[in-house]
Amino acid sequence: MSPAPGDPLELAKSIVNTLEERKAEDILLLDLSGICSFADLFVICTGGSERTLKALSNEVQRRVKQQYESGPLHVEGEPASGWVLHDYGSVVLHLFSKQLREYYGLEELWGKGKVLLRMA
Repeated sequence: MSPAPGDPLELAKSIVNTLEERKAEDILLLDLSGICSFADLFVICTGGSERTLKALSNEVQRRVKQQYESGPLHVEGEPASGWVLHDYGSVVLHLFSKQLREYYGLEELWGKGKVLLRMA
């Protein structure tokens, strides 16, 4: 599938709204423009269980397809692994279990990015 068209920030906000509605935890929208070579925005969140991660992943894909008639370029990982990544081109979504989010520490790794939104 092709990446979602239009403004990356609009897509990221749509993803954030979906995650919020579906009870994702600790949602972060990070602007990496000029810092990261492969994406402008990261959306990072935590799911409380494997089942929640699966539901979040499925719902984001469904909503993006519905709104933009498009899907991710690539999806990596499985809910059972604790990390699912959706690559939408300029926007990358990271769905984590609490343990793996702490372990990988993307917020610290990409600490030069600008936090646009944090919903704890």
